[in-house]
Amino acid sequence: MKTIGIFHYQVGRTDGVSLEIDKWKRVLEEMGHTVHLCAGDLGTVEGTLIEEMYHHRPDAERLYYNAFRQLYHYPDDGAYRAELLDLADVIARKMRGFVEEKGIDFLIPQNVWSVAVNPSVAIALARVMRDLQLPALAHNHDFYWERTDVALTCATAIELADKYLPPRDQLARHVVINTLAQRELAERKGIGSTVVPNVFDFDGPPWQPDEYNRDFRARIGLRENDVFILQATRIVPRKGIELAVDFVKALDSPERRARLTARGLYDGRPFHDDSRIVLVLAGYAHDDLTAGYLNRLQRKVERAGIDALFIEDIVGGRRQTWDGRKVYSLWDTYVFADFVTYPSLWEGWGNQFLEALCARLPLMLFEYPVYQADIKDKGFRVVSLGSEIQGRDDVGLVQIAPQIIEAAADQAVELLTAARLRQEMVEHNFQLGRQHYSLEALRGSLGLLVGERVGFSVSFYSSRG
Repeated sequence: MKTIGIFHYQVGRTDGVSLEIDKWKRVLEEMGHTVHLCAGDLGTVEGTLIEEMYHHRPDAERLYYNAFRQLYHYPDDGAYRAELLDLADVIARKMRGFVEEKGIDFLIPQNVWSVAVNPSVAIALARVMRDLQLPALAHNHDFYWERTDVALTCATAIELADKYLPPRDQLARHVVINTLAQRELAERKGIGSTVVPNVFDFDGPPWQPDEYNRDFRARIGLRENDVFILQATRIVPRKGIELAVDFVKALDSPERRARLTARGLYDGRPFHDDSRIVLVLAGYAHDDLTAGYLNRLQRKVERAGIDALFIEDIVGGRRQTWDGRKVYSLWDTYVFADFVTYPSLWEGWGNQFLEALCARLPLMLFEYPVYQADIKDKGFRVVSLGSEIQGRDDVGLVQIAPQIIEAAADQAVELLTAARLRQEMVEHNFQLGRQHYSLEALRGSLGLLVGERVGFSVSFYSSRG
């Protein structure tokens, strides 16, 4: 059995990488391995804190911007390089201390060799791997080149990308979460990889009302007869949340409200003239580094005239207390939701998709590229917004054809009122999710990847998924 170190910028949060780290840690420990976390922010979990690893420090954000956007804060490439390597030196020294203290003999970098939002971490961990000759299994969720607004700005940035994002090394093998990334990694870097999609615990106890969460709807101001539309993702541009606003506006039209009133809701609740249809945004906006997406989204909500609640201040990765206030877990939000919106324009895979399946909730989604490539053919039943963006509005938010939004709202009315139709859909999706994306599937993948001798090939890439 191995003593494994998992490395990421942050852990114990509700972002997709943190959630997958939780699952990997659980499965690896069930397999008999010892797992220690190391991150720049520990959120709600135990681990070793190296503050310099955090990606929202001013120095990390500056280094990222100057590598991938514009060489702006430094007089020249040499000055940029000096700060990049100085921070890498500090992080590497502390990482070695963590590895030696915990007796780590196997490394699992989580996204730090791919997205590089704190580029010094990538350099530091590669040094530790090579200096200590430790095998590594890199879990690459997102690559820097998948971001539409990146461009390598200088010689140091080009070298960073070539040598470390990700590194070519006999000690390292690589996991990606979709076939598009697998193909791109092979073509760009000649690096082979194995596809391990996101998974979920479909065999765990169902999320239900209990003494802790029973007051949730009242806490956020929802009445019994209001319709709760959940948007559980982070608030960042690629999540396409403006499409959820359009969807809720269409759903709240007089004609559709009349149908909801006449039929009543799927669970026997009546829908009255004073019932609201409320978009609840449970994710956090702290990663909104691109020109005020949250502000533009709030402006769209105001223009649309819909009811929307931003509740990131009372939702965390786990139940806890912040400054004396009760905080609910992300899973608590699903317990009381009536419908899920998931209009992401791009996802490396899609945690919230699996969460909606597990919660047995109907969902609306935009068919982002990975969904079309790796998920759609499994046969899930969803309310689809299609896959075509029609344009952008005056503040840069995406738009799709109005008739598609209207059709989606009509489908949602059926799923909010027809109990049998709704139950058939969510049970079908749950069973498909359990078949393809369970923790048992992850256990099989990790048994091979952690148990096998680590190797590197430039000429072949695995198609195992």
